[in-house]
Amino acid sequence: MSAAPAPELLQRLERHGQAHVLRHLGELSALERARFLGVVEALDLPLIDELARLARAGAQPAAVASFAPPEVFRPRREGSATPRVRELRERGEELQASGAVAWLLVAGGQASRLGYEGPKGAFPVGPVSRRSLFEIFARKLLAARARYGVETPWYVLTSEANDATTREFFARHGHFGLPPDDVVFFRQAMLPALDEQGRILFAARNELFLAPNGHGGVLAALASSGALAHARARGIRVFSYFQVDNPLAPPADPLFLGLHAAQGAQMSSKVVPKRDPAEKVGVIGRADGKLTCIEYSDLPNDLREARDARGELVFGDGNIALHAIDLEFVDALTARGFKLPWHLARKKMSVLDEHGRPAQREGFKFETFVFDALSLARASATLEVDRREEFSPVKNAEGQDSPATARADLCRLHAGWVRAAGLPLPPPDAHGLHPVEVDPCLAEDAETFTRRAPRAPTSSADGHLYT
Repeated sequence: MSAAPAPELLQRLERHGQAHVLRHLGELSALERARFLGVVEALDLPLIDELARLARAGAQPAAVASFAPPEVFRPRREGSATPRVRELRERGEELQASGAVAWLLVAGGQASRLGYEGPKGAFPVGPVSRRSLFEIFARKLLAARARYGVETPWYVLTSEANDATTREFFARHGHFGLPPDDVVFFRQAMLPALDEQGRILFAARNELFLAPNGHGGVLAALASSGALAHARARGIRVFSYFQVDNPLAPPADPLFLGLHAAQGAQMSSKVVPKRDPAEKVGVIGRADGKLTCIEYSDLPNDLREARDARGELVFGDGNIALHAIDLEFVDALTARGFKLPWHLARKKMSVLDEHGRPAQREGFKFETFVFDALSLARASATLEVDRREEFSPVKNAEGQDSPATARADLCRLHAGWVRAAGLPLPPPDAHGLHPVEVDPCLAEDAETFTRRAPRAPTSSADGHLYT
């Protein structure tokens, strides 16, 4: 079989300055060649031209003339039992009971940074149960479906790297008791990494260096995969969006969904107060009048440190990647071919050099971020929540935002529920933590736990598990 590609493919690659991607074609087996040419044929070369221009220009953030804090609903400060809060909760309960809410999980990552081979969602994080992130979320969904009496669907965004293993993990665990037809997997797009001259990099002789296009890719993928049409057919109006690395995420929060609906919002966000000015998280705010997530590095130092009359950070509303997004908003954006801004990540990558030898090269990966769609929304709501109850990401193998800190936060939260219910706690461990875990199918808040808790948990060497 000839190693030569179709003439029109070669001409297209030459026209876009990427003909070098065929340099190793003659060294591949027939099967490798067929697979590789399929990948090359699918490349969006006009888009790669655009990314190449960005790579050659370097990662330069857009200049911003003015910053302002957002309007935020803060029930924790204003009182969580006010008539307004009760009204919003009731509206959120009604919205979910109507079957109009679907769950939207971004789960395209691998857990390699955690020393675990497989999708990050398969990583065991339950402090007593050792349940995976996927199972914890599935049990929260089972609880919500039972509470509202509706068959809430779950849309799970995967990537080329973990789609097959994610589907297999769910199948092996019987979809955690959920109907398989109610768990809809769809993949985000992959983009090639480019060198500083805008040329596509190789991961191997038969493989281009491809990476997922960022969590902003979920919006386009919803439309292109058919998931958006599936949701519309199911009567969905709102997606409750969350990311796989946060086991404390409460996607069925009636207050948040009620606030989103009451304000006629198209996309809404949750925030937590930043720990301190130096915490490297984006904040929700207005940049040149448009609501967005302002990157830590984009805020001038005087604004980063600024405090209000109460001594609190003016720009302290940390984004925790929990959103409510209207289906019609996604449909309108994707129907007119919208483009979120590209974010460039300059990295040293393990690639093949021009001679086909392994090398370390500086290059760029390209991502879009879902929060950039905030600036396109006609209206948006922002809700402040308690970090201890809703945000403990698993990002690093050790230290802050690691499995150890997430398990500790789960123990602290659930130990508080057990204490409030007047039940005994297991002895603290060497770190002063009481090893306790509450099954989401039993309760997701202290009030429900007190009402439902069995008098005796399931005990093991790892601690107490309430189910």
